[in-house]
Amino acid sequence: MLDLKNITSSTAPEYTQITSSQAQTSIAEDIFKHRHLGINKKAQQLMLKKLGYDNLDSLINTAVPSSIRLQNSLKLPSSLTETKALATLKVIAEENQVYNSYIGMGYYNCITPAVIQRNILENPNWYTAYTPYQPEIAQGRLEALLNFQTMIIDFTGLEIANASLLDEGTAAAEAMTMSYQVTKHKSNTFFIDINCHPQTIEVIKTRAKYLDIELIIDNPQIFNFNTPIFGALFQYPATDGTIYDYQDIIEQIHQQKGIVTLAADLLSLALLKSPGELNADIAVGNTQRFGVPLGYGGPHAAYFATKEEYKRQVPGRIVGVSKDVHDQPALRLALQTREQHIRRDKATSNICTAQVLLAVIASSYAVYHGEEGIKNIALRVNQLTKILAKGLEILGYKTKSHHFFDTITIKVDDINSVRLKAEANLINFRYFENSIGISIDETKTIEDIKQIWSIFAQNKELSFNSSDLYVDNLGIPSQLKRQSRYLTEAVFNQYHSETELLRYLYRLETKDLSLTTSMIALGSCTMKLNATAEMIPITWAEFNNIHPFAPLSQTKGYQTIFTQLEAWLAEITGFAAISLQPNAGSQGEYAGLQVIRKYHDSKGEGNRNICLIPESAHGTNPASAVMCGLKVIVVKCDAEGNIDIEDLKAKAEKHQKNLAALMITYPSTHGVFEEGIKDICGIIHAYGGQVYLDGANMNAQVGLCRPGDFGADVCHLNLHKTFCIPHGGGGPGVGPIGVMPHLIPFLPINYQLSAISCQQNNDDDSQSIGMISSAPWGSASILPISWMYIAMMGSEGLTDATKIAILNANYIAHRLAPHYPILFTGKSNLVAHECIIDLRPLRKTAQIEVEDVAKRLIDYGFHAPTMSWPVGGTMMIEPTESESLSELDRFCDAMIGIREEIRAIEKGEADIKDNVLKNAPHTAMSLIASDWNHPYSRESAAYPDTFTKQHKFWATVGRIDNAYGDRNLICSCIGINNYNY
Repeated sequence: MLDLKNITSSTAPEYTQITSSQAQTSIAEDIFKHRHLGINKKAQQLMLKKLGYDNLDSLINTAVPSSIRLQNSLKLPSSLTETKALATLKVIAEENQVYNSYIGMGYYNCITPAVIQRNILENPNWYTAYTPYQPEIAQGRLEALLNFQTMIIDFTGLEIANASLLDEGTAAAEAMTMSYQVTKHKSNTFFIDINCHPQTIEVIKTRAKYLDIELIIDNPQIFNFNTPIFGALFQYPATDGTIYDYQDIIEQIHQQKGIVTLAADLLSLALLKSPGELNADIAVGNTQRFGVPLGYGGPHAAYFATKEEYKRQVPGRIVGVSKDVHDQPALRLALQTREQHIRRDKATSNICTAQVLLAVIASSYAVYHGEEGIKNIALRVNQLTKILAKGLEILGYKTKSHHFFDTITIKVDDINSVRLKAEANLINFRYFENSIGISIDETKTIEDIKQIWSIFAQNKELSFNSSDLYVDNLGIPSQLKRQSRYLTEAVFNQYHSETELLRYLYRLETKDLSLTTSMIALGSCTMKLNATAEMIPITWAEFNNIHPFAPLSQTKGYQTIFTQLEAWLAEITGFAAISLQPNAGSQGEYAGLQVIRKYHDSKGEGNRNICLIPESAHGTNPASAVMCGLKVIVVKCDAEGNIDIEDLKAKAEKHQKNLAALMITYPSTHGVFEEGIKDICGIIHAYGGQVYLDGANMNAQVGLCRPGDFGADVCHLNLHKTFCIPHGGGGPGVGPIGVMPHLIPFLPINYQLSAISCQQNNDDDSQSIGMISSAPWGSASILPISWMYIAMMGSEGLTDATKIAILNANYIAHRLAPHYPILFTGKSNLVAHECIIDLRPLRKTAQIEVEDVAKRLIDYGFHAPTMSWPVGGTMMIEPTESESLSELDRFCDAMIGIREEIRAIEKGEADIKDNVLKNAPHTAMSLIASDWNHPYSRESAAYPDTFTKQHKFWATVGRIDNAYGDRNLICSCIGINNYNY
């Protein structure tokens, strides 16, 4: 074990030890790299000595196959200091023009309460947390998500809701596929209301193509619903603002055993009869206008609600209420949402499709405002819209409908003259062929309404005053006015002052372990530093207050970022082109496979539908393949964790006529650089297939090797892993794809408004796969995070980060090897950027399961590494490059300490059933209980090492009973009598 006392001074960042004469040439050039990397030169030497290497390059040359190594440095701009990078990005941001947007289409300006912006959006305790798979140390996030689900259940009038999806378009697509799965109808036809948002229609078109689903896009007012369909989607209110009564249509569809989905605006449901009251089966939509900035399209949290009978088919994640070992209420992700990951090729959707941080913001917005506050916002928006319509009618314009909530469409003869005057006043409307759409939001005032009148008045004097136009008629049909209440639960009715909300949010925050507490060494999830300088730009108005369908002429700053980031990522990966549209890693997987399918179609080989996937692959890989209509064939791995090349050859040859792709992760999910990666790619290409590379482990490649150089045809990147976008407790993420030249024509469309229309002007024979996400560039507002990271690190810094990540993983493997078997290593007995320790023998020697070790780590103040995947009964550990040597050693000491506790069980010195591991985690309440009957001390339970005596993170609940929660599924605040808010 290293003597930390003797190395403390030598492990200080090296730039503190340079002479003053060196300051200008060293500090200014390299300061951010030293901020980002947790290991400096002195610490490296200590670690390398332990590993038996003279220098870092010697270790890297041994670990990474020479056949794939880059021979030159990455061609990237020189690194910038934090101050210079922020100043440079600010200049770029100011190229964007922030207009007053009235475009609508599901996106609205809104007011993010300052207390929420500062204490959630800008708070690393919230944005650096991981997905709540360890629920005992995620109770705060889980409660905020339970609030989200309750809010959605209340507004939609349906019985069950998930904890968010990526955006409205993909939520609607999920509704279509779920309807197809659960309906008893024999038809494969899905009806889409032509009055749905155009981007939603485009996303559904993409999703339906390879699922054997036929689409009918028509006007429901004239369509014959005796036509056999398995389901239908309607917009409520319609994209042009009209409120239609769908009750009779829904009844007609139900008579044919079809499933009905309403895409409903959440704020409108404060005044409109809920989808559940209209007897809809599913409701989807966007929660963006509940306090989440426009951000040029994202990230935003979509919602999905449905009936109780479909709870096992709900896509994404559901937070459920269970109890812990002390019989106290406790929250966790319900089993059925995890099954989608576990079931792999049996899955119908991809579990990694959540926007947790944004869902937390939206639910906190509802907590802050409550029922009365939300209703008042909705009433004010609706009243302003009515006043606007009345004034335009006096000016001689006709509205398309008199039934509306916040959007009206005006018939206009000379659209161009109105547009020119609007843009001269920094205003964006929505332009159709012979009409103009205007959507009002909570930020608008009566002065804004007057400005719109003056634009439409075309230099004429207004003959009326706004005070004369207040009306009682709200523009909502009487039969559709909402009578039912919402947000009646306690949590939405007691935190309406800033003081109370601040304290509530802080109470939630302190229940969660994040990177602000300790390292989170999750294999394949790459929980690394999300530097403050990288995060600052995401709240700049120049990025936040832009509508995703604003004209390109107003978004030159964003276009500069996109162009530069695409070029940098192409250089880093070796691909010819990058698409930034996929707004999660799961979406990147899906987009990449869709590109491959479209490529085969273009060659007249649409029959190619076989996807080979190694048994070690991410669980999301087979799920994505199935969603693309592919049939999954599993390829074996050998004892060293490599793909069994003979098995691969045999299966590629057997399925050569129908072989579409191989999905492979590199370095492998087993944590090794496979020597035969070029041969593997060659085999697939020889049989006409394409190689899809899962870029989850790109953190072991940047600057050392490139997927495009060793044979991959397409690869997705997790910007929330390798490129520093924070995980946010399970979203946001960005999953761009890179492709080789022959696949460029098939990349997703960057759907944009044309001069007079909301429709994309594409030729019918366009080779693009279409839209993957609702917004043209996906989660655009968080791309500056990755821009900042690459700009500040430069080529040398990025390469050093990869080297240190590999060093750290091998150091941990070396320290733990005497205590736990290291399951896979390469030919050189080294791992890549992560290692797998085998805990399976402990089941026999001490009746200890991997979960027991995970929960005991909580007592030491750590989040468990990735559990039981890719091999059951193991832990996959990835330390990243950001952690210091002292933190790496603290984690290793904790794991070694736990091994000693297990040895005590093996020796009979500790009870095999009643011990510190089986009872972990230990809560403060359990330790102060008067009836302590365990055969070990309270001190050993709570303070297992010196560090925890100085700084203790407490789990607020004991080990959770998942089975109980699944037998008694509760996914809202409703009816939880004993839950402590």
